[in-house]
Amino acid sequence: MDFDVVVVGGGHAGCEAALAAARLGRRVALVTLHRDQLGRLSCNPAVGGLAKGTLVREIDALGGAMARVADATTIQFRRLNTRKGLAVQASRAQVDIDRYPKAMAAEIAAANVVVVEGEAADVLQEGGRVSGLELLGGARLRAPAVVLTTGTFLGGVLHRGREQTVGGRVGEGAAHALSGALGRLGLRLGRLKTGTTPRLDGRTVDWARLQPQPDALPGGHFSFLPPTERLPRRDCFLAFTSEATHATIRASLGDSPLYSGQITGRGPRYCPSIEDKVTRFPEKDRHQLFLEPEGLDTDRIYVNGASTSLPAAAQEAMIRSIEGCERAVITQYGYAVEYDFVDPTQLAPTLELLALPGLYFAGQVNGTSGYEEAAAQGLVAGINAAGVPLTLGRDEACIGVMIDDLTRRGVGGEPYRMFPSRAEHRLALREDNADRRLMPRARALGLLTDAAWARFEAHASAIERLAARVPDALRRPEVSWEDVFPGEDAAAAEQVEIDTKYAGYIAREAARQAQTRRLEGVSLAGLDYAAIAAISMEARERLAKARPATLGAAAQVPGVTPAAIQALTMVVLRQQALDRRGAQ
Repeated sequence: MDFDVVVVGGGHAGCEAALAAARLGRRVALVTLHRDQLGRLSCNPAVGGLAKGTLVREIDALGGAMARVADATTIQFRRLNTRKGLAVQASRAQVDIDRYPKAMAAEIAAANVVVVEGEAADVLQEGGRVSGLELLGGARLRAPAVVLTTGTFLGGVLHRGREQTVGGRVGEGAAHALSGALGRLGLRLGRLKTGTTPRLDGRTVDWARLQPQPDALPGGHFSFLPPTERLPRRDCFLAFTSEATHATIRASLGDSPLYSGQITGRGPRYCPSIEDKVTRFPEKDRHQLFLEPEGLDTDRIYVNGASTSLPAAAQEAMIRSIEGCERAVITQYGYAVEYDFVDPTQLAPTLELLALPGLYFAGQVNGTSGYEEAAAQGLVAGINAAGVPLTLGRDEACIGVMIDDLTRRGVGGEPYRMFPSRAEHRLALREDNADRRLMPRARALGLLTDAAWARFEAHASAIERLAARVPDALRRPEVSWEDVFPGEDAAAAEQVEIDTKYAGYIAREAARQAQTRRLEGVSLAGLDYAAIAAISMEARERLAKARPATLGAAAQVPGVTPAAIQALTMVVLRQQALDRRGAQ
């Protein structure tokens, strides 16, 4: 069969890649091990979060599906970091774990993407570039572009206690043939690890003893085209580990694959297992957990914060030591999954493999972690695979920051996650203005519907009209848009207020960036990184290990964010000022 683009993998990256290419009028095949698993939420039944919410809105601004699908299946919506500035505030939606993949499958069907059930075995080549894909069993799909979005299935192995099972997800197999094929292509592969939590039967939890966390924003949504219908809302609940929980975990560490050496891949430090939390923070007598409903038609509860790969018996003892869960029944035990990934420094900013034109990679196969990071990469890979060039700069989108980090610096030995601190222009790269930043580009590329573009034009015109009437008073913290623009369009007026209040900060940030560029060649010899409290512990550890000679070299160290480079710049400037005063 002949196609324009073949996408391998039906997860969040694969779905966005296939949909993007199809929106551009290409004939697309989507290869998946199980057609009924498209868009499945393998871990947490939630979308968004810190920086991730911005990625979701950027995906929407570029015509992607994740925001619309999340809005259609949301059962709780919250705003995080509300006590801080808008640059670090974030939206997060609890979504229905069964309805989300069904809604995504409907998007795939509506786009006329051909879904092929099978396992990818090899990448076909002709004349020094990709010519298609071969499936296990010998069937061939011809196409000048192939997008690989294999998630955790590439050489996947599941771990629970001392048990090991081949698979990329519980109840499913792994893609070993393709892993071998990529090795034969000469690609640099690595090994990473992630994990998931136990799921509980909600009917066995004593909810009266737990603290409810209700829906904070009943009208909240991700898409710039608000949903016309909404699902009923559900509460989440707070719970806490206890000393008994920690004692159970410590007693079981000998059977933990994380501590026995059974797992060689490194997991994410920002989302540690419960075993790591207890071991790394022995001074804490409890850790916070969130008991989250997985949907409206299921009693399954996701225990957020309790990722574990301990043996089943230890998991049961651990869960039942938590107040309110003394009689809880585990319906699915937690586990760790170890998998192959491709070193993303082998890719161009388009996510095309430099050594083999026509072959693209997106999602966890690039060493990232998270639905949102995967979907954003899939979108960019799908657009470029369709023959429409798209790269995003670090000053244009968080998507651009993420892809630049991956392709220039790599993942630094652990799964990559997008954080606000990674973006040096984060004051400008906010959730609220993703449409103004990206929709004009998307429209020019043919990615937006007429309805989405018409709404954007009306919104932009309203902002422009109000911006011409901004009084000086709006710059004051205590004055809001309601005070100066009563009766006006709320969404437009709020944007004008944000633009007005952030203008000075953004100008100062631009000046700092220019200063940092001028100082790239400045020596860092003798700098005590451990004493620089303004940068994260992770950045301090990486800089102390790498010992970069200059500020420019420090910026290339994997895991060292632009924000950390700015902090280093301030340290260098202060030291230079002290040296000058001492010399006078």
